[in-house]
Amino acid sequence: MTVTKPTPASATSPGHVLAVLRAHGPLTRLELQERVGLSRVTLVERLDVLRRLGLVRQTGHRESSGGRRAEVLEVDDTTPTALVADLGQSHATLAVTDLRGTVFARDDHKLPVRHRPADVVPVLLEAGRTLLRRTKRADTLRAMALSVPGQIDHDRGVTVAPPTMPDWGGTPLRDPFAAAFGVPVLLENDANALALGDYYAMGRPESTVVGVKVGTGIGAGVVISGRIHRGESGTAGEMGHMRIEGSDQRCSCGRRGCVAASASGQALTRKLRSTGVRSMADVVRRVEEGRGDAVRAAAEAGRLVGTVLATVVTIVNPRYVRVGGAIGVLPPFLESLRRTVEANAHASALRNLDIEPSQLGENGAFVGLAGLVADEMLAPSTVDALVAQRSKATR
Repeated sequence: MTVTKPTPASATSPGHVLAVLRAHGPLTRLELQERVGLSRVTLVERLDVLRRLGLVRQTGHRESSGGRRAEVLEVDDTTPTALVADLGQSHATLAVTDLRGTVFARDDHKLPVRHRPADVVPVLLEAGRTLLRRTKRADTLRAMALSVPGQIDHDRGVTVAPPTMPDWGGTPLRDPFAAAFGVPVLLENDANALALGDYYAMGRPESTVVGVKVGTGIGAGVVISGRIHRGESGTAGEMGHMRIEGSDQRCSCGRRGCVAASASGQALTRKLRSTGVRSMADVVRRVEEGRGDAVRAAAEAGRLVGTVLATVVTIVNPRYVRVGGAIGVLPPFLESLRRTVEANAHASALRNLDIEPSQLGENGAFVGLAGLVADEMLAPSTVDALVAQRSKATR
């Protein structure tokens, strides 16, 4: 599906009406009319268009004070479907969701070390088709969103040499998925997707949220009043490649001393190899069992990540920090990280700072990606472009 290039929405357009209903709903027609300032006839026309597009639905009635009960309307974000995928150094996970991030089905794949796009992309395409058939939601698919480590060239729809996945540098990701599924394809950094997921789960606060993902690698995402901060060249949040003073450990990016080289899941696996650890899952299991060597290693990793996070907190001054990833949510890691940030960040930046583990578990990226799809597909300019396209097609 190709959507006409969005143009700025007017304050009276269907897209604007939907945005008001999304921000303040559920609302009756009268309540909506008062907020958008349209005549009753014009509002009915706008709502009729939005209903036909499957974007608005009735959700109940207001209690009557003597007359006819008023119909209550809301944005329909549960009927439209998103196909979301989280691709990492050792895994690829796909899910079919609604625009709220409700997961209807998912498919997990373990990937070999140094996997290549030519081997993985066809697997993801077939898995996506299978999930859509299984859930019987192919007809309501509106967009796909894919998260990957490292930088993304959003204009060209390609990855930019993620350090942990060197064979994926310059890989076109948008085109093959758009061609296969016929819908717009959104790309996002994996840590950004996690940060967005927690932001949405907290009810979209008018605050700054820093999401830290510590899994195979280390990354961070910054969400400022609902918008991802990517930076001038798309490298904002590359916290894993900040250097630790006194460390000379070689990193996968080619430099030495990066915090990811000493505190990531990959680094912990290497450190504990002599004890029989062979994978990040082994690290997690041993920490959960209370094995002393693993607990100490996780706590030290938390201290190292907390050291660089203290700098991020001082500079960005967020209200919330949410830590996710298989290693990031481990209590010894998180407790050590929190203590280190509190000991090293500027005192003013610590006021009201809330550091907690992500509450979304393994579905965190999916919630973020589904919300990204919702923000894109329900944006006023996108909706108005779709209305114009449908109107042209029916002439």
